[in-house]
Amino acid sequence: MHREIRPAEKSASLHRARPQVRGVPSTNLIFANRTAHRAWLAAQAALPAGFRVGTARFEFTPREAPKPAKMTLTLIALEKPTADFAAVFTQNAFPGAPVIVGRSRLGEPALGAIIVNNKISNVCAPGGVAASERICAETARRLGFAASEVLPCSTGVIGWTLPVDAMVAALPAAVAALAGGSILPAAEGIVTTDLYPKIRRADLAGGGSIVGIAKGAGMIEPQLATMLVYVFTDVAVPRGSLRAMLARVVGPSFNSISIDSDTSTSDTVALVSSGRVPCADPAAFEAALALVCRDLAEDVVRNGEGVRHVIRVAVTGAPDAVLARALGKAVVNAPLFKCAVAGNDPNVGRLVQAVGKYAGAQTPGLEVSRLRARLGGVEIFAGGTFRLDPAKEAALAAHLKGAELYASAPPQGGVFTAAVDYPPHERCVEIDLDLGSGPAAATVLGGDLTHEYVSENADYRS
Repeated sequence: MHREIRPAEKSASLHRARPQVRGVPSTNLIFANRTAHRAWLAAQAALPAGFRVGTARFEFTPREAPKPAKMTLTLIALEKPTADFAAVFTQNAFPGAPVIVGRSRLGEPALGAIIVNNKISNVCAPGGVAASERICAETARRLGFAASEVLPCSTGVIGWTLPVDAMVAALPAAVAALAGGSILPAAEGIVTTDLYPKIRRADLAGGGSIVGIAKGAGMIEPQLATMLVYVFTDVAVPRGSLRAMLARVVGPSFNSISIDSDTSTSDTVALVSSGRVPCADPAAFEAALALVCRDLAEDVVRNGEGVRHVIRVAVTGAPDAVLARALGKAVVNAPLFKCAVAGNDPNVGRLVQAVGKYAGAQTPGLEVSRLRARLGGVEIFAGGTFRLDPAKEAALAAHLKGAELYASAPPQGGVFTAAVDYPPHERCVEIDLDLGSGPAAATVLGGDLTHEYVSENADYRS
């Protein structure tokens, strides 16, 4: 696989050691300001052949909270329907109506379009499935497709009903806006509390590309899939192979992140091929797909609600991969440790406590005396005891400070807000946990816990 680094990416990036996908290195990007980040997004945004996107924005009044609101419809349409598509969905026991409909679409012979709305997630709302199906039917009618060839997706407030009539009235504008060229309008259209849109791409040797977009900032701990993620390619990969590949890559990417340990009711990871370019190397294609998904997953964490530090936990020496991943999530979801990271306080006692809590409750037979732990490359724990001194404490604090995305902004009217609307860098708080008990490994990404997160979610519906 060849991942092309475009000029805008070269000028904004810093190469640094980072996990690899089958030997393919990633870049660690640094952006001086929002303008530089937007330029990089634009350079990544070229649509694969055979796809068009269009959006429409309109005002409406939610039935459950009668005050003005705005919704964006985002339409991604193929030039002709394809049999080669895949999707995975949330495992939440209260899935949204679009997830229910989406699962049924997997049995259909072809897919021609995806229609996405933000603001309201259409979860357990009266008539929710019928509302999603009506939106699909109206979208299909305007595109000349069958209703069963349209995949619906919704994100936003849980429990509210969709403004179906207003959405149907806005559909002609979304269809009229359909254009090839750039996926950026779709990346912008699907966001809710995200600070910025997310796009990743990989260009393959011999032609063809993979381009993905993601929405997600809170209610993030995937079980198969959460967030909204759409990945498009013009490389011809048959349906069966495409679905098997997606099932394999979601584990080490979207299933290995957690912002707040909550699994969404609504969301979807979809992968669609227009089949325009022959697939010369299926293994290289899957490696590229894994890279795009892994980078999008990290983008979601970095753009998490209130996140000022991304925490990367690499667990090695585990008896099996399931335990390794679960232990990593136990660390990134530990509230006290997350708060310490938010304050740039290297309180590693909270880290080891989180490991011990999980091991004691879930794997009591695990020989924890073998644990070796490092933070920022500095050994902090081995042989059952802490290995700390003043020089290490200073180095650990410097590592946390260096990984901070932005300093806490003073509250405005009692409300904390993010200080930036772009990712200044891609550095992480790096944690290495070697259990010394087996051959398995996993890497998990999470974020800290800040005033901004609490403020955002205290006022989410208002």
